[in-house]
Amino acid sequence: MLLGPRQTGKTTTITRLDAALYLSLVRPDIRLEYERNPSLLARQLEALPLGGSKEAVPPLVVIDEVQKVPSLLDVVQDAIDRRLARFVLSGSSARRLRHGANVNLLPGRVVALRLDPLALSEHSTRSLEQHLFFGDLPGVATTEDHSDCNEDLRSYVVSYLDAEVRAEAMVRNLGAFARFLELAASESGHVVNLRRLSRQLGIAHTTVAAHYQILEDCLIGERIGPLLGGPRKKLVKSHKWLLFDMGVRRVAAGEGVRPTRERLGELFEQYVGLELLRCLRVSGTDSRLHFWRDADGPEIDWVIKREDGELVPIEVKWTSSPIGRDIRHLLAFQRDYPRARQGYLVCRISRPALLAPGIKAWPWQRIDEIVFEPE
Repeated sequence: MLLGPRQTGKTTTITRLDAALYLSLVRPDIRLEYERNPSLLARQLEALPLGGSKEAVPPLVVIDEVQKVPSLLDVVQDAIDRRLARFVLSGSSARRLRHGANVNLLPGRVVALRLDPLALSEHSTRSLEQHLFFGDLPGVATTEDHSDCNEDLRSYVVSYLDAEVRAEAMVRNLGAFARFLELAASESGHVVNLRRLSRQLGIAHTTVAAHYQILEDCLIGERIGPLLGGPRKKLVKSHKWLLFDMGVRRVAAGEGVRPTRERLGELFEQYVGLELLRCLRVSGTDSRLHFWRDADGPEIDWVIKREDGELVPIEVKWTSSPIGRDIRHLLAFQRDYPRARQGYLVCRISRPALLAPGIKAWPWQRIDEIVFEPE
């Protein structure tokens, strides 16, 4: 099961597979055909050569945007159990799969993978400002003309509202949701205060929470939980939210490309968080990304909690000349958490530098090495 936001390359990837049968449920005529008669797929699978043989490898079947006809998953399970086929399934929204009544999630039969926008290691020739302002969707990242990039990003935001929200009838008032999306994009990277946002939008805080859930289900919102525990008693317990792509975030928020220095620092922090998430997803581990904040004291932008319990605190600063005061919160964190043996200050420095025992200044271009444990 290959999940990912729209235009991250899922269809491009799966159409390159040598499949005995390929179904694209994006096409309305094909989708309607299988909605009316899901058993049609079962008959087609039974007609495939070598299907059901105990000796031969079952043929490969690809179904694109499977969440549009979730009833097909019952047929898929039966086909897997009868060795009629192997499947690659894709989807750009997990909402129908997670919340639909009686949806078969193929327990024990599916490996879920996530396809994100391009990681830094996949497209490393762009400037930091290009990453911050235009994001990393493949179609945008490979476009030279900034006006074309902006047009593509505007189209993405509009088509998301139409294709995902309106088509799946997730909200009754699309205008109110559009205003929420703009505010959520502006607030991306901050700790979410649902009641404050509800007052700004004029809707119930429970509705705001439900809207954030829509962002997560449609794979364009990333929920980052706080790191709790330790000696401090006033740790923030609310979540941070990130929009999945910096370019989509900027256009959804209605922002330009000339932010203040303070805002540049905030955007840089978000970008590093997204890059860490992408690296963690492909790391093959159960490591998780958190943040840490004392309501009355220090805070750490990002904390990796490795599967063995080791903590890796990461501060992000818009500086090319880090100094001692930039790491004071890292030092405080290490005093509170003995398992945080190595901390990082990600910045615009050209090469790594030791700032204090157990704390390094680290170039933003090498974020992936933090996840994969540099020597």
